[in-house]
Amino acid sequence: MDSKGGCEGEAAQQQPKSYWRCSKQDFFPEQSFQSWGSYRSALSQTWLRFKDRLLSRSDDVIELNELRKQSENPMKKCLNWWDLIWFGFGSVIGAGIFVLTGQEAHKHAGPAIVLSYVASGLSAMLSVFCYTEFAVEIPVAGGSFAYLRVELGDFVAFITAGNILLESIIGGAAVARAWTSYFTTLLNRPPNSLRIHTNLAKDFNLLDPIAVAVLMIASTLAMISTRKTSYFNWIASAINNVVILFVIVAGFAHAKTSNLTPFLPYGTEGVFQAAAIVYFAYGGFDNIATMAEETRNPSRDIPLGLLGSMSIITVVYCLMALSLGMMQKYTDIDPNAAYSVAFQSVGMTWAKYLVALGALKGMTTVLLVGALGQARYTTHIARAHMIPPWFALVHPKTGTPINATLLITICSACIALFSSLDVLSSLLSVSTLFIFMMMAVALLVRRYHVRGVTPPKDLLKFSIFLLIIIASSMGTAACWGLNPHGWVGYTITIPAWIAGTVGLCAFLPQRRTPKVWGVPLVPWLPSLSIATNLFLMGSLGAEAFERFGICTLVMLLYYVFFGVHATYDMAHQQQQQLKPDSLEAAENVDSKGNAAP
Repeated sequence: MDSKGGCEGEAAQQQPKSYWRCSKQDFFPEQSFQSWGSYRSALSQTWLRFKDRLLSRSDDVIELNELRKQSENPMKKCLNWWDLIWFGFGSVIGAGIFVLTGQEAHKHAGPAIVLSYVASGLSAMLSVFCYTEFAVEIPVAGGSFAYLRVELGDFVAFITAGNILLESIIGGAAVARAWTSYFTTLLNRPPNSLRIHTNLAKDFNLLDPIAVAVLMIASTLAMISTRKTSYFNWIASAINNVVILFVIVAGFAHAKTSNLTPFLPYGTEGVFQAAAIVYFAYGGFDNIATMAEETRNPSRDIPLGLLGSMSIITVVYCLMALSLGMMQKYTDIDPNAAYSVAFQSVGMTWAKYLVALGALKGMTTVLLVGALGQARYTTHIARAHMIPPWFALVHPKTGTPINATLLITICSACIALFSSLDVLSSLLSVSTLFIFMMMAVALLVRRYHVRGVTPPKDLLKFSIFLLIIIASSMGTAACWGLNPHGWVGYTITIPAWIAGTVGLCAFLPQRRTPKVWGVPLVPWLPSLSIATNLFLMGSLGAEAFERFGICTLVMLLYYVFFGVHATYDMAHQQQQQLKPDSLEAAENVDSKGNAAP
């Protein structure tokens, strides 16, 4: 009887908790939030805790094993390189190419919009290389957040996490607003005819309930099943690619070389200003890195999926931008529905409906894949307790993070209801470029600095050379922003950047060699990625940085009053629980990111 009762008691203890729960412990389980007295005590130690989090680093083992336990249930490994390539198409080709191309060609670049796509495409490819190495080495759902936690520490990861969430929320809202614009074109109605006109401030006075509905539908599909979402993405992306092929072929068939004159109506500064905005069109590839935890063989599938899809997409974007510039004079391009109106202008009125349908398909897959990737970012951020761990939970049946998906969707829907695409795209570009720049810095740190291995004198040299690279890159961006046609400043900043990069090559050995796949030409490619991302950031207007600064200030306030205390408690609890023998066992991780038996 006693043994039976004991077995029943043990079974009751092992019974999994219900996914649909909502208690204080699910949101605030940390010691600092157990009572007002505990919270006041935590606040009094804010500076000490901040220093601890600023100097601390996670490591690969914790990200791969310990943090996953916070989700209670595993995500299902159901994806291969073929799925990732299609997710690449689905996550990237959407509102950016169909909406921002016309907007930036008309306002900033003219026919040279193709050069804007070349510049932003090269910068994006450099970032893709950095992401790929990290995703193969640390195949977890956290993407850049997890990578930066390992190499640059909790505080830098938090600032990045805030920008990731900001990018996720604003990106979803921007694409949903663009979806409504193309839907009205498909119905042959004026662009804002399906929006509700109000007396609110300009750029916030057109309410968009359709955008909200589209976000909700895409998120529902993403919550049901990752595998089924992949099947839907294949079909929708295939249809979209047929439309894109039509746009390119038909566009060049009606091309007039006279439309390319003048090629640089707004000068080179217009080209780079447009490049910084259309960088949004390449955003989304980082969603593929967040799928690493659900990928069967990350070491093979992620390089094929990321590099393969982005190489093709860069070529496609440049061809589409060139075809638009040759089909219609840049002054006549419609900023809201450029391709549809361009085909109408050459007598192919019926084609505008096909283009609108393709654009809708593309934006639908962007929202769908975005819902997948953004939720996985959010899940890993919650695993680290930077936001309440309730959002880290993975549903036992679907294998998807439903709570995290709902968080991003609801926030995106609120912004999409009010804000125009113009307001959203510039702010989004700043966040995206900042994250990608930090990823390049983290890659250099990973290669040249290994804790406990790198001598202090080498760490000092590395810090100096890295600061020279960053400072010279910022100086080049500042020279361009203040005086685009000057040359004196560049004679200082560009040689300084070269000197900093050569210094890394000549005076420091690389302390870590990638196990499977690594970025080639280190440190040159990561250093160039830092320079190009900072340069494109410098090409954006002051208003974008003002909004970025306000958002960052809000993030810092949140960190001081909540994030630093939650992560401090979480980290020190892990240190107590992680015994040496379990750490040694956890280090035996295979190429697929699974702990060895």
